[in-house]
Amino acid sequence: MKISPSLMCMDLLKFKEQIEFIDTHADYFHIDIMDGHFVPNLTLSPFFVSQVKKLASKPLDCHLMVTRPQDYISQLASAGADIITLHPETINGQAFRLIDEIRRLGMKVGLILNPETTVDAMKYYIHKADKVTVMTVDPGFAGQPFIPEMLDKIAELKAWREREGLSFEIEIDGSCNKATYKRLMEAGADVFIVGTSGLFNHAEQISDAWAVLEEQVLAAKNEVRPHAPTA
Repeated sequence: MKISPSLMCMDLLKFKEQIEFIDTHADYFHIDIMDGHFVPNLTLSPFFVSQVKKLASKPLDCHLMVTRPQDYISQLASAGADIITLHPETINGQAFRLIDEIRRLGMKVGLILNPETTVDAMKYYIHKADKVTVMTVDPGFAGQPFIPEMLDKIAELKAWREREGLSFEIEIDGSCNKATYKRLMEAGADVFIVGTSGLFNHAEQISDAWAVLEEQVLAAKNEVRPHAPTA
């Protein structure tokens, strides 16, 4: 499994320490950018991305929970973003144009689905994605309860990928922790976005918290059924 810590959940008083540690252990940095309109919260920004870039070598994945994603793409490219992840709810009507712009600026493309949004919402451009993320909580705030119905959506994405011969990673955003790892793996997840319950609340020191994370993911992996259904 690949791991992508959500930086909206980090301890900002330990910014340098935590970014440098994560950079040597994780696969991605997950950076939520919210505008207070698409979701009722305000979090990180292109400026924050530029500060992380000074310390990080792993890819910076910027999740745009914003009403007008077109206003952020060039800013994030200049700040050092490596991946831009878009919601079909905000890009339909301009999806191909925005995806092409992200590619032109040298970044990878992610697509992300709110819990009630179907896979069919992006069927005409899913083949252009490097990763597809499933929200397993309602977006906007950390610490929300897991929505088990999303396991079927993960399995649907895995079956779609196999049927169409695609290669996007399947990523999970929301309540990735000890209670859900096994079910998410069995459904077809490739990447866990971990926040408060999956990483940062495990211990005061990031190294100790990471050790707990690794132990929990390994334990779940060892319990996964070898021939779990994919659809």
